[in-house]
Amino acid sequence: MDLGVFVEPAAISVSEYLKRWLRDAARPRVSARTADGYEALLKRHIFPRIGYMRLDKIQPLDIQGVYGEMLVAKLSAIVVRHTHSALHSALKQAVKWGLLSRNPSDFVELPKVPHKDRRVLSADEALAFLKAAETMPHGLIFEFALLTGMRPEEYLALRWSDIDFKRATAQVQRALVRHKKSVSFQEPKTARSRRTVYLPGPLVEKLIAYKRRQAVERIKLGEAWAPFDLVFCSVEGTPLSIPNITYRYFRPILDAAKLPRIRLYDLRHSCATLLLIAEENPKVVSKRLGHSTVVLTLDTYSHVVPTLQQGATARLEKMLYSNEAVQSSDTPVIQSHAVN
Repeated sequence: MDLGVFVEPAAISVSEYLKRWLRDAARPRVSARTADGYEALLKRHIFPRIGYMRLDKIQPLDIQGVYGEMLVAKLSAIVVRHTHSALHSALKQAVKWGLLSRNPSDFVELPKVPHKDRRVLSADEALAFLKAAETMPHGLIFEFALLTGMRPEEYLALRWSDIDFKRATAQVQRALVRHKKSVSFQEPKTARSRRTVYLPGPLVEKLIAYKRRQAVERIKLGEAWAPFDLVFCSVEGTPLSIPNITYRYFRPILDAAKLPRIRLYDLRHSCATLLLIAEENPKVVSKRLGHSTVVLTLDTYSHVVPTLQQGATARLEKMLYSNEAVQSSDTPVIQSHAVN
């Protein structure tokens, strides 16, 4: 009370509070899919272990014990961190609502996530991939993905009105969201995700030809064609499913090109990696990807940094050591004297 942080004890259990938080704070703020994910994690890992405790009695050690039990049960560090993210958000709101004086989850230690190198396409592999994609069904989708660096949910939500053929640009304005059996179009992932991506000339030409072919199919179906105006869609004009195009079309292209089984999302990583290796400005790469900061881009693609460092060293060497490190006869020599 002397510190001015006293909070009247709240006779509510952790599980009761979390249910109210999900209903009153989480669901109105985040997508239904994200809220369902929060709920699943909390009910599976938090409710059985500390859900019975009073909210105002929960201590950092109690939460740490939950995470320890999860690791003993062979759950991954990523699952623990996702669970922590949901619980931390909930308890942070409890502080704002005056139910807690501090957030006890601020004082726990989280397990480290083992580093995994991303498998991306090299320049030669990317060329082989594009060559194979030209002859396969829906190959243009994956060529577009590799060259733009867009997220799958972004290019699958792209409409023809987003393409400017004269300027050779594509506007990212929405994302395709599938939740249970429903499909919707929502705001992009972040404010920076709403962006303009410039397209290579050959890709623009292929898009023009593709639009003409699609128009023929559209006329054949008439009113049966879905009214979404999607660039990449099913034979009825409806949104495509990421798992469906991955197994039916993407993997056969990889097999045809004799490439390893990378994920569909790795085309985005490949685009960024190829640009950085080509010494493109990281700020430009960051904007193309729709990252919030260039720091995020460099952290995400830290595996490229050694290559960039080698290139920087080579340029310094060429700049400073291209001539013999011997002063010419007409260069004045300045004597230096040691200073104690």
